[in-house]
Amino acid sequence: MDASAYALATSLSTAAGIRPFLTLAVCAWLMYAGYLHPSTHYTWIGSAGVAALLALLAVLDFFADKVPLVDHALHTVHFATTPVAAALIVGSTIPAADPATGTYITMGIAALNALGIHTASAATRAASTGMTAGAGNPFVSMLEDVAAVAVIAIAFLLPFIGLAISVLVLVVLVRLGLRRRTRMAAGRAR
Repeated sequence: MDASAYALATSLSTAAGIRPFLTLAVCAWLMYAGYLHPSTHYTWIGSAGVAALLALLAVLDFFADKVPLVDHALHTVHFATTPVAAALIVGSTIPAADPATGTYITMGIAALNALGIHTASAATRAASTGMTAGAGNPFVSMLEDVAAVAVIAIAFLLPFIGLAISVLVLVVLVRLGLRRRTRMAAGRAR
């Protein structure tokens, strides 16, 4: 078992929760360039055509996310694409020699992690829309772009630090979600 591959995969699933197409595009191009070696079942991700398509989707995603209302439609689509992107990233970055069961479990955990990150991102976007009538959304989007690029860079350069950051972010999101649920339950009890 290659612990750094699992750390990389988990860190990248956090980035996929923020920007699924960007994270997949970076992985695809790194596979195509020979820097990242996908497991045998996922070599197709590193093909020139798939890498180019993912890069195009990442660019379209970048610009569409800056347009109020379009960004909300995009975030709705991301509820489906984010977990799939995270699972594909994990499947392609974990060595094929690892037991398939461990890979599938990690793919499921990564998909849930990415979905949780995306849910928090979508909630932030909804709050921004409510407070600024959508005018603040392009700025929130830019912050998300910076966060995604930073998480991707940390994941590749320092995978265990990226894993620690991913776990920390997940713990914070769970605590915030539990706190919100407690407040909502208290409000209903009144």
